[in-house]
Amino acid sequence: MSTYRNRSIILLSLGHACVDVYQGAVAALVPFFVSERAYTYAAASGIVLATSVLSSVVQPLFGVLTDRWPMPWLLPLSALTGGAGVALCGVGGSYALTLTAVAVSGIGVAAYHPEAARAARAAAGGSNTAMGWFSLGGNIGFAVAPLLVAAVVATGGLRASPLLVVPAVAGAALCAAAVRSPGSRAALARTAAATGIDDWPSFVRLSGAIVCRSIVFVGLSAFVSLYVRQRTGGGEAAGTAALFVLYGGGALGTVAGGRLADRYGRLTVVRRSYALTVLAVAGVILVPGPAVYLFVALTSAGLYVPFALHITLGQDLLPRRPGTASGVTLGLAVSVGGLAAPGLGALADATSLRTALVPLIVLPALGGLLLRGLREPAPVTESASVRRPPRRRLRKTSA
Repeated sequence: MSTYRNRSIILLSLGHACVDVYQGAVAALVPFFVSERAYTYAAASGIVLATSVLSSVVQPLFGVLTDRWPMPWLLPLSALTGGAGVALCGVGGSYALTLTAVAVSGIGVAAYHPEAARAARAAAGGSNTAMGWFSLGGNIGFAVAPLLVAAVVATGGLRASPLLVVPAVAGAALCAAAVRSPGSRAALARTAAATGIDDWPSFVRLSGAIVCRSIVFVGLSAFVSLYVRQRTGGGEAAGTAALFVLYGGGALGTVAGGRLADRYGRLTVVRRSYALTVLAVAGVILVPGPAVYLFVALTSAGLYVPFALHITLGQDLLPRRPGTASGVTLGLAVSVGGLAAPGLGALADATSLRTALVPLIVLPALGGLLLRGLREPAPVTESASVRRPPRRRLRKTSA
């Protein structure tokens, strides 16, 4: 990639990290809501549901809008909105106010992703590795979130949550710099008129697999901290460490996924990742003692290796609607996982947390079945509408 395009990917990746702090922060705040406000598991998981429901509706809508009108100005604005919501969620003890605050944050995060994914794919120029770097930023944000939340809340309690707005300010500045980058403007101009044939049946199957992955990820995000504390007999530090491993391992998995896909093909890598996730989640739930951290790390790899590949596969299956594809693969399909969180919480209240997590073993296997038979789509940059025919070499003939 050129210097300008490298700079664009770096800026977009760093901005992505600042925004996705707020996706990880909501789950990281759940144990503190339980301990400080005596929320039940079901009530705490309802907070996760609030962000997920809004993201499910809003993110595809913004995807449709960005397909019609590019909105680069939305990136810094949505970063600030996402941070403001989380910053306010610890102010006051009202459950309704907490739900409203995290809902505002969810709208900001949802508005950010379709436009950001479209801009990043344009800057990446069809490289899975480059898209992996963009996605890495989001995974780093997820990984840092538990540590940031623990540092702030452990110091001043939930009322110190306004301090969590700092990454949003930094993210807005980075996003503003990214959209002004010459590399971003030129790449978006080249890809704005991309056309092709939308493969909706394959896209629906891919989205179904992402839903299965999402339920596992959201369920573990909400409850792995509490579960590991129970399994190991540790305190808050043990639970925070497990959540950090779940998110931090994903940072490595996303970059590895891009590189593996460039070598072996995206669908091959995605299918094998889902198979790994089945075994890894079983280990998290069933294997006792400190070994649980190893299986949390393997689960993280299985969940995150296909993350960036889901985005590019979706965009290539819907080449005429990259914003819509991003809104679904990053928003609707992912956020639907949050709809299952209250059910898991209610089951945990009625039985045990371990029993509630057992269904998560089956879901990656179901996702793998949905992916069987799918064919590797041609990248948008190589579609028939934009690909130039090869030049024919003239052979010299003897007189």
